[in-house]
Amino acid sequence: MTPTSQLHQTVECATATLAPTVREFAAGLPSEALPAYIYDLGALRTHVTAIRAALPSEVELYYAAKANPDAAVLEALRDAVDGYEVSSAGELAHVRQVAPGAPLAFGGPGKTPAEIAAAVSAGVYRWHLESVQELYQLASALSSTPDQQVDVLLRVNVPVAEGSLESVALAMGGRPSPFGLDPADVARALELLAGPIGRQLRLRGIHAHLGSGLSAAEHLAVAEQIVNWSAALAARHGLRFDEVNIGGGMAVDYADPSARFDWVEFGTGLRTLLDHRPELRLRIEPGRALTAYCGYYATEVLDVKVSQGEPFAVVRGGTHHLRTPATKGHSQPFAVVPVEEWSHPWPRSEAAGPVSLTGQLCTPKDLLAQGIPVPVIRSGDRVVFAMAGAYAWNISHHEFLMHPRPGFHYI
Repeated sequence: MTPTSQLHQTVECATATLAPTVREFAAGLPSEALPAYIYDLGALRTHVTAIRAALPSEVELYYAAKANPDAAVLEALRDAVDGYEVSSAGELAHVRQVAPGAPLAFGGPGKTPAEIAAAVSAGVYRWHLESVQELYQLASALSSTPDQQVDVLLRVNVPVAEGSLESVALAMGGRPSPFGLDPADVARALELLAGPIGRQLRLRGIHAHLGSGLSAAEHLAVAEQIVNWSAALAARHGLRFDEVNIGGGMAVDYADPSARFDWVEFGTGLRTLLDHRPELRLRIEPGRALTAYCGYYATEVLDVKVSQGEPFAVVRGGTHHLRTPATKGHSQPFAVVPVEEWSHPWPRSEAAGPVSLTGQLCTPKDLLAQGIPVPVIRSGDRVVFAMAGAYAWNISHHEFLMHPRPGFHYI
């Protein structure tokens, strides 16, 4: 093991700041234990508890398990969230095992008959139905148990004012989309729910997750439009909607980790919205905004080289472990932890200034960070990538080149 005493103080790069406990843990891991994911579960609980405190009591907080289904992460969230949103039978079974008894909302496009049957058997708390066909499919799955009832929300691609989603990093609605019902199809869905199907499918309200990467002010503006559209729909059809789910999509800024979504502003805005709709229960289901900041990917520099005037640091692992930067096209924030020990007889390679960090894969797309200024980076130094707690390991192509999988550690 590399002794912690042989490490200099961490040099922060690309605006990543490591908590002392994370820095010391990463520094103390032996070389053969790298790469490794480190999850700061204490920081996660503190973060989510503060979010819960900023939200009105009428707002239910669900965690979108797709962001990071790690069992320890799910367990750490158990007392701070009202439930979990799952999008497949696999996620459903996994979350049910880790958090038995927790309310589950089942969503996602393209539900298979087997998944619908599994979710019916599991007794999910809420169904997010994305099409008229899904209404028929769910009703068919329930036909053998005529006394069983389930609660549903219609996921709708709600129309919003032009420009409302202009800034989003990832749009799921407000434009042609495979997600949710087209507004023109909602009347048919309501007609079906008013008929025999409605005896087992109880309509509770509307679900509308329209985009990812919204600031608090932008999210509030979209939420108000969703709520108003839902209220107008209910009035037009003589219905009462108890619930509106406004989804997740709270902004996470990888270019500036210190710039956080303003949960206090968001909670205050939702309070104002609910004051005008006292009969309504709102639900949100963030994923990335809850867990991104608790995760770290720690590795070490294998080689430093200069190619046609541009320096590269090659690290253990790569985007087959941490897919986020390749997926989103950004530089993953990181910090260099210098290691002074160098036991080899040959000179130690190093570079300074703007450096690109790449992994071990045989593709130029294996790029973790590009052209980031560092005071110095050397073979044998540690690198800790921050903001690796969401859409990181779980979306990566693990088997490409068949390198060893990373370790997982929990603080």
